Amino acid sequence: MSNNKKKLSLTARIVIGMLAGIIVGILLQFAFPDSSFVQTYLSDGLFYVIGQIFIASLQMLVVPLVFVSLVLGTCSLSDPAKLGRLGGKTVGLYLLTTALAIAFAVFMAVIFEPGVGLDLATDKTYQPGTAPSLAEVVIGLVPTNPFAAFTNANMLQVILFSVLFGIAMAFVGEAGVRIKSLFEDFNEVILKLVLMLMNIAPYGVFALMAKLFSETSFDTIFTLAKYFLLVLTVLLLHGIVVYSILLKSLSGMNPLMFLKKLREVHLFAFSTSSSNATMPVTLETVTKRLGVHNNVGSFTVPLGATINMDGTAIMQGVATVFIAQVYLIDLTLVDYLTVILTATLASVGTAGVPGVGMIMLAMVLSQVGLPVEGIGLILGVDRLLDMTRTAVNVTGDAMVSVVVAKSEGELDEDVYNDPTIRLTVRDK
Repeated sequence: MSNNKKKLSLTARIVIGMLAGIIVGILLQFAFPDSSFVQTYLSDGLFYVIGQIFIASLQMLVVPLVFVSLVLGTCSLSDPAKLGRLGGKTVGLYLLTTALAIAFAVFMAVIFEPGVGLDLATDKTYQPGTAPSLAEVVIGLVPTNPFAAFTNANMLQVILFSVLFGIAMAFVGEAGVRIKSLFEDFNEVILKLVLMLMNIAPYGVFALMAKLFSETSFDTIFTLAKYFLLVLTVLLLHGIVVYSILLKSLSGMNPLMFLKKLREVHLFAFSTSSSNATMPVTLETVTKRLGVHNNVGSFTVPLGATINMDGTAIMQGVATVFIAQVYLIDLTLVDYLTVILTATLASVGTAGVPGVGMIMLAMVLSQVGLPVEGIGLILGVDRLLDMTRTAVNVTGDAMVSVVVAKSEGELDEDVYNDPTIRLTVRDK
């Protein structure tokens, strides 16, 4: 018994792995700046392999976890009106927080002027991918082959199929009850897998951080320090202050308890830079530690990981003003409003597209007549900022889940307010 008490918590082990990785990466960069051995066998070898195995192990569970949990949650909502209300509230809140995020970012960038006075080379090029049109997004919601949607991890299609499957189960009587029992068993197995994989998190986080900081150019960070610090500040203010205000005002729940219980989620998001890879941990935390009933959390969390991009919206707001200032282009009030509207709608329209943040930024720049090649100016520090904005995104997913659950009477407040409930990663 005493030995178990002496074991470090998951949060502590992840923090140790993260700090150790950062220190090792920085030491390798300064001690062996041009070493082909470090680059080939450590950065692109050992660290890369371990880090990618860690991310792949989390992503491996995303589709089955979303499918099983969403089917279970939906089949419990036998009232179609309640399902429609749940969807409307969730999408509406995600769009609201995204609009607030980019408006806040634009305001801060205009006030602090991160690009004024910088003499940066503007001959860097960037070729963004092509974002789908609104019509393509709407059509693409419906899977022509559900198995292909599962194989390609097309989350919007997986979500729609799961919801329809769950609704059908709710209306077929005894057959649906029998299938539901099977899905409940599957859900227990998948959640156990999530807890098992959390044990390798400290090693995966160490490898990801060691690789990143052994390759990051600190000269670039110093050159773009004002831009970097402004984006980071806005991300932290939005993730801590804005979400806390929204949570308290819309649900009445304690923001400090909320943030405290999200520590593991933040660490996973920060290290993986992927909302989808973090989704198993987010869903487990939202349902087990924050008291959101599964029929709500299984809908809001996967949808949020797909369309909620508050952190990305903040980057776009600051980056748009930054690029305009570097190129000495004045933006009007209409331009700023266009940026807010375009980025908010694009957060849904480009969901599921690889490199979504830069694709969305390219769309925004084009809408207000700014050179898309300006994206090349910020690519050097974007990887570090991406880690923080992913943590902001998953915080938004959890906040909306709690607010929607409270409004629907699907929040266990005793669980939410219990500080002793933790993510268990070891067998008792």
